[in-house]
Amino acid sequence: MTLRILSGLVLCSVLFLAQAATVEELSQQSIALAPEQSEPSVHLGPRPFWLVGAMDDSPLKERLQACNTDTVEKTDFSIGHRGAPLQFPEHTRESYIAAARMGAGILECDVAFTRDRELVCRHAQDDLHTTTNIVAVPALNAKCTQPFVPADPATGTPAQAECRTSDITLAEFKSLEGKMDAHNPMATTPEEYLAGTADWRTDLYSSRGTLMTHRESIELFRALGAKFTPELKSPVVTMPFEGDYSQQDYARQMIQDYIDAGVKPEDVWPQSFNLQDVLFWVDEMPEFGRQAVFLDQSESTLVNASATYMAYLKSRGVNILAPALWKLLTLDSQGQILPSRYAENAREAGLNLIAWTVERSGPLENGGGWYYQTVTDAINNDGDVLTVIDVLAREVGVIGIFSDWPATTTFYANCMGLVGWSLK
Repeated sequence: MTLRILSGLVLCSVLFLAQAATVEELSQQSIALAPEQSEPSVHLGPRPFWLVGAMDDSPLKERLQACNTDTVEKTDFSIGHRGAPLQFPEHTRESYIAAARMGAGILECDVAFTRDRELVCRHAQDDLHTTTNIVAVPALNAKCTQPFVPADPATGTPAQAECRTSDITLAEFKSLEGKMDAHNPMATTPEEYLAGTADWRTDLYSSRGTLMTHRESIELFRALGAKFTPELKSPVVTMPFEGDYSQQDYARQMIQDYIDAGVKPEDVWPQSFNLQDVLFWVDEMPEFGRQAVFLDQSESTLVNASATYMAYLKSRGVNILAPALWKLLTLDSQGQILPSRYAENAREAGLNLIAWTVERSGPLENGGGWYYQTVTDAINNDGDVLTVIDVLAREVGVIGIFSDWPATTTFYANCMGLVGWSLK
């Protein structure tokens, strides 16, 4: 896989308007943009430029400040993580369209299954109570694995709820509304429970959160001119589900949706944290398995960061490894951010790398938290995200970066001449 270089790509500094495009539902399983809204033009808004302004003085800052911002192009280097969930409810139509308008060339539908074994876009099988309004819908709340139970302020006992996609049917899922992923643990009413959005996010765009099936996401992404990176989420129910729906059935069904839709395998990067899912695609559905992505959030050890382990993955047909970004980075004795031994061993084994996730940690003034844990001492302002992106791109050599606000990765990629990536 190689990064294609295009010089002279430039950016647009107009204010980003994330108004969702008009979408006409053709059927329960198909959704398409109105013709005049397909292949939307790219708008970055003020945030990337605000981040540049926050950077410490450096040659990188000077280069980004000097970047010509007359036009901007979509890039596959910029991957919309759950859409654009920094401000839009994740895995909703509105979030996906916002990400495409910010130039994300690849969009992610995390895939879970409903009680009637239909595939839908959700980050986890068991997150409906924090990402939708389900606990405020009495008939559906009653079907939850753990229906809403109010907090007891007197004892300090927090509220309880657990609602799974597998608790409800596809039709019931489609009746829900998406919201920012959050909850108030001390809520005494369902309405209070649905609050709790972090103060560095916003509910400004939460009045509309249209949930989507996996098949609908395929049609929407295609209409937006974006490619596909679905993630098979680990079930929280016992598999085989209801005795006869196996993990292999689930993994096969996700890929079959692309086959049925006539999507070219080279436009799909299926993902899983479960290596067995990736190997299943490699062995049983090799056209799609060639671009299967093995996600890695495990604690780093001498074994799983070793050259031997990386060589094993490559020998089994894994071509793309996608770790949390902290696993790819370290600090030198002067406090400069450098590629980690994990990253070096992966590249030496011939593995391509994708990093996740920038702009998910909130303000970076206190080191960035979990996503930046190996380089915390070098992180002290929001502009440092661009320094991290630069090290990942130029020194680690990643082929793409997931972002909760794709305008930033699109901005960087255009300024630096990175227009995407290809296995060819």
